Amino acid sequence: MISGIDTGTGKTVATGLLARAVLDRGVSVITQKIVQTGCPGRIAEDILEHRRLMGCELTEEDLQGVTSPCVFAYPASPHLAARLENRPVDVMAIRRSTFRLQHRYTTVLLEGAGGLLVPLSSDLLLADYIRDAGYPLLLVSSSRLGSINHTLLAVEACMKRGIHLQGIVFNRFQETDRLIADDAIGTIRHFLKRYGLSAPVVTLDENGLEKHAPELLGLLSGE
Repeated sequence: MISGIDTGTGKTVATGLLARAVLDRGVSVITQKIVQTGCPGRIAEDILEHRRLMGCELTEEDLQGVTSPCVFAYPASPHLAARLENRPVDVMAIRRSTFRLQHRYTTVLLEGAGGLLVPLSSDLLLADYIRDAGYPLLLVSSSRLGSINHTLLAVEACMKRGIHLQGIVFNRFQETDRLIADDAIGTIRHFLKRYGLSAPVVTLDENGLEKHAPELLGLLSGE
C-alpha cells in the first residue's frame, strides 16, 4: 500500500514512478486506486496518471473497473463522498478486486486516499484497513514545512497498529526551501533509527526516484 502523510503529498506520482521502475526491472506490475473521490468518470483519474508515468496504455483491468473499484464524484473524504451518493465504500469489493489483480500480476501497488487516518467509512480508517489486510506500507512524505510532524505521527500510527513500514518516499518536487527540506529528511531518518525501524528513505525529485534505491525496488519486485 502507498499512502501519504496528508492530501497532496505526491503519492500518485510516487506510485506511478515506482510502478515504472518495477516494470523496467522486467517484473509484471499493476497499480490500483482503492478509492478515488472528486472524479466524475468510471476510471480513477489517478489510474490515468499512473499509466502515463508508466508509459503504457490502459489495461483490460482498467477498462473493467478492477483498478478503480470505488469512484465518487464529490471531492471530499471517502466517507463523506460515499454518503452523498448514498452508497458506502465497499471494502469487500475492493479486496476482491485486489485479489484478482494479484492473481495476474507479480507486483500490485495500491494507492490509498488522503492520509493514513482518513475515514473510509464512519467506522473504518484507512490505516485500519491496511492493518486488517496485512499490507506493508510505503509512506510518501514531502519537503514542505510541517512534514516532520506529519511524518512522525504517521509512523507512530503504523507502529501502534503493527503495520510494517516498508519505506518512505521523500517528495522534493516543488520544494521552496532547501534548508528546510534537507533538515526534514535528515530528522526523519534520525527518528526512524530512534524508533528501531530500518525502513529506507528514498528521495523523489525532478530527476525521478533516487538512483540508489535498489533495496526498496527489490522489495516491491519481490526479489
